[in-house]
Amino acid sequence: MANPTVRSDDPGPLRVLVYSSDASTREQVMRALGTRPHPDLPELEYVEVATEPVVIRTMDAGGIDLAILDGEATPAGGMGIAKQLKDELDVSPPIVVLTGRADDRWLADWSRAEAVVQHPIEPFRLAEAVVPLLRRA
Repeated sequence: MANPTVRSDDPGPLRVLVYSSDASTREQVMRALGTRPHPDLPELEYVEVATEPVVIRTMDAGGIDLAILDGEATPAGGMGIAKQLKDELDVSPPIVVLTGRADDRWLADWSRAEAVVQHPIEPFRLAEAVVPLLRRA
C-alpha cells in the first residue's frame, strides 16, 4: 500500500554546494538555512566542499541546484571560482558569494554571482538571498 503522505510528483531535495576552506563557515551556512529555508521549497541536501578542485569537479558533474561560495576561502576564493564557473560551464546554477566586507561588492558583481551575502552569516539575510534562487531551481 502506498504511503499517502508521499506525493508521486515530489521533486526530491534541492542540492546545495557549500564551499569554504573553513569548516566552521560551511557549518554556519548550513545551520543558517536548515533543511528547509521556506515551506514552499523541497528539503535541502548539502554538498560540503573544502577545496577548489572538488568544487570544479562537482559542478562539472551537474546536479547542483545552488552554489554558496566563500569569498574569504583560501587559497582559492569563492569569487574567483564563481567567475570561472560562469565562464566555463554551459549551464551554471545560481551562485551566492559570501564576502568579508561591504566594499567587496564590486568583486562579487565581477564574479557574476546572482547574490551576495556578507560575513558574519545572518540566517535571515542568507535565506532572503537564497530562497528566490532556489525557487527558480
